[in-house]
Amino acid sequence: MRFLSGREKLSVAVIGFGYVGSCIAATLADRGFDVLAVDTDPRLPEELARGHCRFQEEGLAKLIFDGLGAGTLRVSTDPAGLADADVVLISVGTPVLEDGSLADEQLRAACAELSRHLRKGQLIVLKSTVPPGTTREIVLPLLEESGLIGEVDFGLAYTPERLAEGTALRELRTFPIVVGGLGAESAAAAAAFWRGALGVEVIPHDSLESAEIVKLASNWWIDVNIALANELAKFCSLYGVDVLDVISATNTIPKGAGNVNVLLPSVGVGGSCLTKDPWMVWRSADRLGVDIRTAVTGREVNSGMPEYTAQVIVDELVTLGKDPASAKVAVLGLAFKNNTGDLRATPTQGVAETLAKAGAQVRLYDPLVDPERVEQMYGIGLSPSLEEAVDGVDCIAVLALHREFEGIDFAALPVAGGCLVLDGRAYYSKEKIAELRSLGYAYRGIGR
Repeated sequence: MRFLSGREKLSVAVIGFGYVGSCIAATLADRGFDVLAVDTDPRLPEELARGHCRFQEEGLAKLIFDGLGAGTLRVSTDPAGLADADVVLISVGTPVLEDGSLADEQLRAACAELSRHLRKGQLIVLKSTVPPGTTREIVLPLLEESGLIGEVDFGLAYTPERLAEGTALRELRTFPIVVGGLGAESAAAAAAFWRGALGVEVIPHDSLESAEIVKLASNWWIDVNIALANELAKFCSLYGVDVLDVISATNTIPKGAGNVNVLLPSVGVGGSCLTKDPWMVWRSADRLGVDIRTAVTGREVNSGMPEYTAQVIVDELVTLGKDPASAKVAVLGLAFKNNTGDLRATPTQGVAETLAKAGAQVRLYDPLVDPERVEQMYGIGLSPSLEEAVDGVDCIAVLALHREFEGIDFAALPVAGGCLVLDGRAYYSKEKIAELRSLGYAYRGIGR
């Protein structure tokens, strides 16, 4: 191979020390690589220097500080060290605009900076989620402004990031890695790097575009599947049927290489990937004259779930003889999923806003989220404790079941009589629901 050949110990640079970049950099440092992480945020090195890690991923802070302490990981705002790396991984933010097109400013800036430090023999791997054609049409020309030629002087590959928050470090060490290269040598070099770096299965693809589509296909499927589950939940509620019973039985049917696999309904879909990747699919196809309807439909269904959830609460309060315009509602769990503090595109914001518009007094409690970010997004601050959040409330809306909430003693909570428990993502068992009702609570879930 032209790239990385003859090097016994590879050095790695990671451009972008956000959630994904930090997981990759810390893991590679833990596995013995010399890793330089470069980010434009000057607060990152300062925070780490005083022992603060902004990323809430189990085990990540320890990995980062172990790497920093051992000298195998450096975090800097100075890009000059990029020239010393054998492998450069690009992991910057790639949001979408309102029309579904890629907001590529961060990506272009990273590639332009890298081109000023690019040298012969390096392997460049893009990991940010992008529309198909981006690596070839945007990244390659920007890197070649260095005067070097891709697949001749440097390798270029695409490897999609496929991690889920809460399990990212385990998945990095176990999930297969998809690799597409600019040419055969780039693909072979990237495959060899990942095999040696993480010891995982590598799935080679024939082109950059094929590898780029893999990530989009995964999240497209997840979003549409959740949309199906959410509409199924609405359908089941019309007949007083528990949607979880229906899904459990439905998923016993063999189909394809496995079983039917309907996912679970919830208050909605959030995070940085599922809310934008289907729009990348739709926009990319639209540019070429093809209307991809399932991507749009999935997004519309899931984006409507916060309002639907709020309406379920309002309707149930009315049924219980409570006035929604004067009701007190405690929202427990503000993040977009259980056991994370990530507020990006969280559906819980829409629930709180819709309830407030209906006149309800909304209180917020989540031990994992950033209080300042909450105040910016929701316009109100966090309650200091669970007990203060639920004091005298007419409804407890469990919208993210963090571990701290799993052992809540509902019998001891100072709630109003006939308090409603709204299950937005807790998936309480029938035994738990019976227990709640025996304590005087009313219960409603999404499709339950």
